Amino acid sequence: MKKTATTGIFLAILAAGLYAINSPLSKLLLDFMPSTLMAGFLYVGAGLGMGVIALIRKLNKAEKTESRLTKKELPYTIAMIVLDIVAPICLLFGLKSVSAENASLLNNFEIVATAIIALMIFKEKISPRLWIGILFVTLSCALLSIEDLSSFKFSFGSLFIILAGVCWGFENNCTRKISSKDPLQIVLLKGIFSGIGSIIIGLCIGEKITVVWSIFAVLGVGFIAYGLSIFFYVHAQRLLGAARTSAYYAIAPFIGALLSLIIFQTLPYYTFFIALALMIIGAWLCSNDEPIFKKKNKT
Repeated sequence: MKKTATTGIFLAILAAGLYAINSPLSKLLLDFMPSTLMAGFLYVGAGLGMGVIALIRKLNKAEKTESRLTKKELPYTIAMIVLDIVAPICLLFGLKSVSAENASLLNNFEIVATAIIALMIFKEKISPRLWIGILFVTLSCALLSIEDLSSFKFSFGSLFIILAGVCWGFENNCTRKISSKDPLQIVLLKGIFSGIGSIIIGLCIGEKITVVWSIFAVLGVGFIAYGLSIFFYVHAQRLLGAARTSAYYAIAPFIGALLSLIIFQTLPYYTFFIALALMIIGAWLCSNDEPIFKKKNKT
């Protein structure tokens, strides 16, 4: 039992670390590939990578029998694919004018969006602890979005990253409706169809690739940050449960922010550190939905 929990914790932290490379490396690669095409190749990389893993598992006869998607899940599947086209395009468009460390923390707005959408549309209950966590994350995102504190001017790029979080919030709720189905099939569908959709849009609006090697670099980042990350996250969830897995996975934005500071060697404004503190508190409150003060049993 202890070994299973340790494995689950390792996989959850590994998934967080792999996803954390997304913002800093995507920011670097935006110099060599347009944003919409990059969004497409990131997801295609995830799909191709998961396809290779599926093939290896089949050849090794290590495949487990999983429930396949049916017509009943079609509306949620289509919505998931469309949202996975829009979200990364918004994220990468925002990354053009926002620092990678700010973008990494702003990604946590996905927590707020997921919870509010679950409440408003799917009628799920939100605990007082989660409401407090949502407030802290929202305050942090608001602070990160202010470009000039003296004139209270909002950053245009930050709003696009927050919009990406809203799209992923909707996508998370759609994915939850089909989460009992084969996770490998879900990642493959996300990767191939969302990726191809973004590439078609990119070509239609006149985007072009001038640096050929950037295709392989983006495919690699997509395989690691989107494909392997989701793959390990799903396996961690099966060993630890949803709540504990999300608690460990919540460190991803902070790893991303740290990597960004190291890679770009920038010193953020003091507002970043205030936002970081607010985000840490908010992520901690949101990641473990147990009462803050536990009542003692009277014996």
